[in-house]
Amino acid sequence: NSGLTKTKMKNGINVLSLCDGISCGQVALKEAGIKVNKYYASEIDKSCIEITQKNFPNTIQLGDMREINTEELPKINLLMAGTPCQDLSSFNQKRQGLNGTRSSLFWNFVKIKWEVEPKFFLLENVRMKKEWADIITKELGVNPIEINSADFSAQNRRRLYWTNIPILKWSKKNVKFKEVLDNLPFRDIPKCFFTRWGDKRRMRKGLNWVFNQKGNCLTTKNCHTNQYLLNRDKSKIRLLSADEFERLQTLPIGYTKELSNSERFKVIGNGWTINVIAHLLRGLNTAPNFTQLSLPSADGNI
Repeated sequence: NSGLTKTKMKNGINVLSLCDGISCGQVALKEAGIKVNKYYASEIDKSCIEITQKNFPNTIQLGDMREINTEELPKINLLMAGTPCQDLSSFNQKRQGLNGTRSSLFWNFVKIKWEVEPKFFLLENVRMKKEWADIITKELGVNPIEINSADFSAQNRRRLYWTNIPILKWSKKNVKFKEVLDNLPFRDIPKCFFTRWGDKRRMRKGLNWVFNQKGNCLTTKNCHTNQYLLNRDKSKIRLLSADEFERLQTLPIGYTKELSNSERFKVIGNGWTINVIAHLLRGLNTAPNFTQLSLPSADGNI
């Protein structure tokens, strides 16, 4: 009997990932050592799907999360999502919160959560107005935990995580910005920078240049002011590379290499910091009865 149980335990858990992007959740599960049986992904961006299927060809793509028929799914053990932040982020001066065109997808997450009744769930989003965070907290029944990716990487990236997975303590990793940089050439600072971004002092405040500290939070574009890098005497400038984007998100180098640079910046900037998510997912190993989730039912489904 013990041998039979051990064999069955190898099947792993069923995962449903909404707004899956480039499947950072799947990378993190692998990093955390969590065995996956079936991984269902909801994503509509063709570039993201291309990268996911290249790295994880067994991923089952479901398309638009608003059109998922949950009755056709097996038992889902883990539900994950990083719902759109555009209507919640402070960078958007006209943000409409959870009623906005994109961030309202949160309500689809809630609907699917009620339908599939996962044992565990994880939702990520940006820091936002307290009134919006309180609504999410009320709907999910757990308080958010704020984690800065700087604790796990060379990037400052503050995010909120709502989850019922046990949260393990962690020690901050002293990974410095200079450790993820390639030896690439710099060029003179264009005059248009001063025209576009104001005086030199203001411009340099928003740029990456403190090599012994952490890099700025990645965005979806490499032409954004905080994705430029000043050299040590602040006399020359260059863009961050796509490989450096991947290192800042602790992705495997070359994970998105099939895409153009502009597409790489977009999908990586929209993704998760792998080391943060992997740490959260390791908490599954301490959850009561977690290993029992791997046991298949009589019909072979989990």
